[in-house]
Amino acid sequence: MIQTNHWTPESAQAILLAMIAQQYQLYIERHDPRRNMARFYALSIEETLFGQARLVRRWGRVGTIGRTVQHSFDDEGEAVDLFLELLRAKRNRGYRPRSAPQHADTAPSG
Repeated sequence: MIQTNHWTPESAQAILLAMIAQQYQLYIERHDPRRNMARFYALSIEETLFGQARLVRRWGRVGTIGRTVQHSFDDEGEAVDLFLELLRAKRNRGYRPRSAPQHADTAPSG
């Protein structure tokens, strides 16, 4: 017997319900003109084709593609835990959202 898969509203709804419950995306930068530093760090949690949670990390110099590392998890909670751990570490190192005002010690003089 040959089986075929047909898309129905019920099957589409089941697929959507199985997807990651919340979007996790972050883009932060760190600038220090005295050290000629302009770095970015991006994090996102996505779903793989196999239903796993995948944490994607990108970092590098602002204006470049940078490097990418992906971590796969069976449990979305584990991906969120690593996401938050990395966020805390980067914030402690001075990374901030792009729209955040620059600190007085890193603002260009003029």
